[in-house]
Amino acid sequence: MSARNRRLPRHRAWPLTTTDINECLGPYMTRVTDLQFLTGHDSGTIVLGAAWIAPNPRNYGRGIHPDMVGFRIDVHPVDATERAAIRAVLRGHTLPQLHEWISRAIAADETWQLTPHQHYWRLTNGHLTHRDEA
Repeated sequence: MSARNRRLPRHRAWPLTTTDINECLGPYMTRVTDLQFLTGHDSGTIVLGAAWIAPNPRNYGRGIHPDMVGFRIDVHPVDATERAAIRAVLRGHTLPQLHEWISRAIAADETWQLTPHQHYWRLTNGHLTHRDEA
């Protein structure tokens, strides 16, 4: 994202680019309905989030629009001084894990696909952890 359009304070930076995610996901990128580079409050240790937006067949207009069913990916900003180190970890470990999570989700049974899911990658003191969350 260009500096002109970045909307982040100077001391914050996104550790990944759209190109990084496109290269990682390849043809699965067509299943991503929303890719966001977050600008809000500090996300703590979260560096990347992924979610499965499940179809929600409720009545009275409260359902999910069919165009939104799919994957949402959120790239969280990090401290600008740590961007390069975090980017290396994300490209080497997190993006392959994201690819695997999405491929498993696509192959999952109907019960899994009818339920919303969230998965977060956290980086704390150089250690990467990830897990599904409600």
